[in-house]
Amino acid sequence: MQQLDWIILIGTLLFIVSYGAWKTRGSKNVTDYIKGGSEAKWWTIGLSVMATQASAITFLSTPGQAFHSGMGFVQFYFGLPIAMIVISMVFIPIYHRLKVFTAYEYLETRFDLKTRSLAAILFLIQRGLAAGITIFAPAIILSAVLGWDLTTLNIIIGVLVIIYTVSGGTKAVSVTQKHQMAVIFAGMFIAFYLIVSYLPADITFSKALKIAGASGKMEVLDFSFNLDNRYTFWSGIIGGTFLALAYFGTDQSQVQRYLSGKSVKEMQLGLIFNGLLKVPMQFFILLVGVMVFVFYQFNASPLNFNPAATEVVKNSVYAEEYLALESKHLELENQKSVVNLDYGNNLTDESLVDEIQRLNLLDEENREQAKELIKKANISENTEVETNDKDYVFIHFILNNLPRGLIGLLLAVILSAAMSSTASELNALAGTTAIDLYKRNVTVVKSDQHYVTASKWFTLAWGVIAISVACFANLFDNLIQLVNIIGSIFYGNVLGIFLLAFFIKYVKSNAVFVAALITQIIVIIGWNNDWMPYLWLNLFGCALVMGLAILIQLFSKTTS
Repeated sequence: MQQLDWIILIGTLLFIVSYGAWKTRGSKNVTDYIKGGSEAKWWTIGLSVMATQASAITFLSTPGQAFHSGMGFVQFYFGLPIAMIVISMVFIPIYHRLKVFTAYEYLETRFDLKTRSLAAILFLIQRGLAAGITIFAPAIILSAVLGWDLTTLNIIIGVLVIIYTVSGGTKAVSVTQKHQMAVIFAGMFIAFYLIVSYLPADITFSKALKIAGASGKMEVLDFSFNLDNRYTFWSGIIGGTFLALAYFGTDQSQVQRYLSGKSVKEMQLGLIFNGLLKVPMQFFILLVGVMVFVFYQFNASPLNFNPAATEVVKNSVYAEEYLALESKHLELENQKSVVNLDYGNNLTDESLVDEIQRLNLLDEENREQAKELIKKANISENTEVETNDKDYVFIHFILNNLPRGLIGLLLAVILSAAMSSTASELNALAGTTAIDLYKRNVTVVKSDQHYVTASKWFTLAWGVIAISVACFANLFDNLIQLVNIIGSIFYGNVLGIFLLAFFIKYVKSNAVFVAALITQIIVIIGWNNDWMPYLWLNLFGCALVMGLAILIQLFSKTTS
């Protein structure tokens, strides 16, 4: 990184932190601090909701996901527009009518305190873990850039977020997210333009799409019912709808975004805006990853994109074997470059498609062998470096191919996304702790200022917890999948509790409480034993808690 990159990166981050803290200083009551004064417009709500979901993981992992697996991941988001309509019609009017600060307040009015507390605690567990991951993701990036240890970076990123979130609460989060989204959109469009411009002179964008298609990267839709496939049209429409309903309808990090709206109409428009824009946005980010894949068909790429993994294996007893694999990788790259260029100039030659796919298969096998050597080097050198390099693909492209200044901008994009989502999470964790647990169980009447102060302390505490989680986190198959897996383990259960509250009026609190406890245990066991792809856990958990609660309620009536 050059001096100009550092100036752009540090300047962008300091502006966001200082602006957010200054613009929203001095919240004097709980309504201001937790609901942002209930004065947000629809476009602020829409961008805030989008920024909360679009963490650094989105811009770090999604292009890498597309690089390895193609465009199919976009099916994950197909249920989101459906969920936005349902939430706008059902959830928002109820929340607004009851004037709740958190989604879980409603559960006490419908059931009782223990059900409200259980739902709040389930949220705190899963969102507290997710907040740590959203800090950990950009720390990986800067670790690769600066060579600093992850613990130091986790602390720095966490502290930056804590500063303005503690200072201004919900309004600070919403105000800063508008600027963060502007940085994010600008940076990603510039990156996309540059990637396409870096392709060989006679490889146009349309030809690049054909080349990607020849390698199986443009297969967007999968209508199969094969449960071995994580991402299909049906898992997106059904499992994705239930995940989005739970996330946007019951997760306080999102509910708090639209509860800050000026009216029901503003809240509804904000969610519909998010529903209309989210799928195209994710499609575009995946397309960036596909274009990075095409770029590396004509340009040199590392055998493994994680530089730390390469360093470990090259300093181990497996160095010679790894160098042999690198030589084979270079040979395959040269062959792929020639064949892809020929195909770009003769798109009707199916024999070239077969050759591209053959070379891709050899390349994948070579990369897998490299990962096995890295695993062996981990054991022999007593290290824990990550062999999976999906999350390093896009950052490798940024650091090695973008001009000065734009490297700083793209890093600012990823860090802005991390800060926006983490701020929303800390804000919601603090609000839930203050309102659903602390205030509800304090018998002595306290002033509004007391609860504002308590919320700030809870924000700080959850910030420290999130930093701690980040310091002990490890990469999973893919960071964006890890966050969604964590959510899927809990969301279906919580959504089922809310649907029981909305629609099944004869089911009472005890039945729901017992059913929720049993369901959570079963879902965790099911995930641990890989009963189904994680997206289906949302539907499974939701159906299970509703079915159990109804059965328990009916059984209790027949025995009483």
